[in-house]
Amino acid sequence: MNPRDLRLLAIAVLLFGGAWPVSKDALRDATPAWFALSRAGLAALVTAAVLLALGRLRLPGRRDLPAVLAVGTLQLGGFFALTHLALALLPAGRIAVLSNVTTPWLVPLSVLFLGERVSGWRWGAAALGLAGAAVLVGPWSIDASRPGVLAGNAMLIGAALAWSVAIVITRRLPPARPMLELLPFCFGVASLMLLPLALIREPTGGIGTGALPHALFIGLLAAPVGTWSVIEAGRRLPSTVASMGFLLVPVLGVAGGAIWLGEPLGWDVWLGGALIAASVALAVRG
Repeated sequence: MNPRDLRLLAIAVLLFGGAWPVSKDALRDATPAWFALSRAGLAALVTAAVLLALGRLRLPGRRDLPAVLAVGTLQLGGFFALTHLALALLPAGRIAVLSNVTTPWLVPLSVLFLGERVSGWRWGAAALGLAGAAVLVGPWSIDASRPGVLAGNAMLIGAALAWSVAIVITRRLPPARPMLELLPFCFGVASLMLLPLALIREPTGGIGTGALPHALFIGLLAAPVGTWSVIEAGRRLPSTVASMGFLLVPVLGVAGGAIWLGEPLGWDVWLGGALIAASVALAVRG
């Protein structure tokens, strides 16, 4: 393996893993929907500027539109909306773990809509991932008396489902051009989706001066560079290496939440995270 490709994986893990505690800390002086909008909007501007400088900025073709709409509305817009609203209700570590539970969704969706033949190993992986999610949202780990806690966990499960559906759509209807060249339009679609949400849900909200450094880090660096690194690492590295490497994203999210924000780490986070990690490892094996 090329050391450069491993560096791309490390960049993706560091940026995405660190994004959760940074975003959580930003909500001390920002409202969730407006912060999500800043993430998508700034990333759209950065990726468009880079592609323009490289002479590769062109409008999507007809074959590119399903992927642009799927990634823009589900993998970016829907995911950002749900996870950032949940951030106002739940610890960053829990967000980092539960929003990565895609295996239980991907396996049945791939069977139903892609006609894939799924091995017993991958059905077992889906069961493990579902068990991990159950541990994290079970009655023993949720204080239902706290306002919004149940809704926050439901949002995270919905975010993982939205991400999974986008993956299935892009597999079923792959774009003609590389996804890297479509990122400005994907982030643009996400921005158009998040703007009315912010205006309607948070008419008096916004991003205060204390959260501006967080917004700039997430929007100008973590979102565009992290997404590019994920795409390139996934393309260049063996799937086993890439999948196991991405498991470090929730690990860093949990560690960052504990160290920076002082979030408690209960047995449910450890056990749920371990089951989800095992599900990905089993899916790669199968």
